[in-house]
Amino acid sequence: MFYTIRHLTKFRYAETISESIMETRMHPRSDTNQRCLTFHLSVSPRSRVFSYRDYLGNNVHHFDIPGMHAQLVIVAESLVDVQPPLPLPAALEPGAWQELDRIVSKGDYWEMLLPSEYAQPTPLLMELARSLDVCRRADPLTLIHEISTGLFGAFDYVPRSTRVDSPIDEALRDRRGVCQDFAHIMIALLRSIRIPARYVSGYLYHGSEDHDRSAEGATHAWLEAFLPQLGWVGVDPTNCLMAGDRHIRTAIGRDYADVPPTKGIFRGKSASELSVAVRVSPSEAPPALDQELPIPEDWSILVEKAQEPVPKADLQLAQLLQQQQQQQ
Repeated sequence: MFYTIRHLTKFRYAETISESIMETRMHPRSDTNQRCLTFHLSVSPRSRVFSYRDYLGNNVHHFDIPGMHAQLVIVAESLVDVQPPLPLPAALEPGAWQELDRIVSKGDYWEMLLPSEYAQPTPLLMELARSLDVCRRADPLTLIHEISTGLFGAFDYVPRSTRVDSPIDEALRDRRGVCQDFAHIMIALLRSIRIPARYVSGYLYHGSEDHDRSAEGATHAWLEAFLPQLGWVGVDPTNCLMAGDRHIRTAIGRDYADVPPTKGIFRGKSASELSVAVRVSPSEAPPALDQELPIPEDWSILVEKAQEPVPKADLQLAQLLQQQQQQQ
C-alpha cells in the first residue's frame, strides 16, 4: 500500500519573537517493510533546512530562523510504500526464553533494556505487573500478546488526558491515557523481564472498516520488542494490534524523549500556541512521478500566509487543529 502523508505543525506566538531553532523527526524511515519514496519539508518563514541521521538511523531535519516572526509553520509531505510484514507464528518454539537471553548477551541491546526518562519501573508499574502476571512464562510472543490485551482492557484511551511530559504514573493512577502512555507502560513492563523494547513514533492509517481507539489527525506511537527467530516485532497496545501495513514508522528510540516530532527553542518572552494536523491518504499505486501532490487549500493558506494574522475564515480550522504536540 502507498500512503501520502501531510503533517502540519504551527506555532503562534502572543508576542513577536526574534529567533527560532528547531529540529524535526517527520521523515519516514526506509527499512524492514517500508520505503520512503519522497519527502519534502516546507518552513515559513523561509529558512534553509539541513538534515542528518542520528545513531539509530532516524532522519532529522533542523533549521534556524533568526528574523522577527510571530508564527512558525512546518509542513512535512511524504510518499511511503508499506508492505505487509511477514506473518507471525501463533507462538515461539520451546526454549525461546533461553535463546533470547543468549542473543541479548552477545548483542548491543542495553539501551532498550534499561529504564529511560518516560519508561521507569515505578511502584505503580510493579503493581500493574503483578495484576497482569507479567513474568517469564509460556513463550515471549505469547506473553506479549497477553500484556497488550491486558493493557487494552485495563486502560481507557482518552485524548489529551495526559501531557506531552507526563510520567507514566499519571496514566497508571488514572487508568487512562493516550498512545504515548500505552507505549511507555508496555515498554517498561517488557524491560522489567529482560525483553528489549523500543519506542516507535509514526502514523497510523485509520480505514473505514478499522475499529481503532487512537485518534485520527495526529501522530501515533507504539513499540517494538526484540524476539528470537523474529527480530524486532511491532506492538500497538493502544489498539490491541500487532503493527501491520497501516503503521508508518518515522523514528525509533528509547522513549518519546528521543523522538519528538518537533523540538526546539525560541528567543523572546512570549506565550506560544501549538496546532498540529496529520492526514494519511492511501492508494493502491503511487502518483505519477511528474505529478505534484495536491495541497488542500486550507493548508496552502496556512503556509503561504504564515506571516499574516489568520483570517476569520480559517478560525474554525485553527480550532480543529489545536492540540498538544503529543503522540495521540
